[in-house]
This record gives sequence, C-alpha cells and structure tokens, in this order.
Amino acid sequence: MVLIIRGKISPQTRKQIAEDLKGYIKVVVDVRRGILSAGGQKHVDGERLLLEDGSRQEDLWGAGLDLETAEMDFDSLINLRPTQNTSREILDQGVRKEVETITRSLLQE
Repeated sequence: MVLIIRGKISPQTRKQIAEDLKGYIKVVVDVRRGILSAGGQKHVDGERLLLEDGSRQEDLWGAGLDLETAEMDFDSLINLRPTQNTSREILDQGVRKEVETITRSLLQE
C-alpha cells in the first residue's frame, strides 16, 4: 500500500503502510510541498504517485523510517541525480534535515 500523506496519520494507517516491509516504511518526500508518499516496496512507486499529484522531480527525495528504532536512512536510487545529487544517499545536509523533519512530523506519534 502506497499513500500520499498530507497531514498527521493515525496509528492504524501507520501500521498499514508499515506492513509491506514489516515495520520499515519507505518514503518519498516532496520538500517543496511538505508532503510525502509512504509505503510499498520501492521508492519509485511513491515517486510516481507524487509526480502524478503535481510534484516536481527535483523536489522529491527517497528515505526510510524504521518504526521500531525510530532511525531514518536517506538511501534510495531516486536520489541519484548527476546534476543535483551524485549518490544514492542524500548528500545535502539541509535537504536531509527537511526530509527528516517532514517525515517525522507526518508519520511518528
């Protein structure tokens, strides 16, 4: 299940989007719009959903949240952009902070 999240979610919704990867949630964050897609097994699915919703490619960043440990990672193939980010990891610390802030504000209790 992949959903676009525009506001704080309920514990039940969080549980549903975490089912695909057993407590780990893949997210794609639109740092300009302050929304994200969550769930599924591939970042590209969430990326596609957000692009169809009006997001711009340059504003989308892939990450993940482990609900058990509350740790985040910033690794995704969608982050690899030769003119913007030369790694699967989000290299820009400012972007990384925005992704983390948006993700935690929408997905954590």
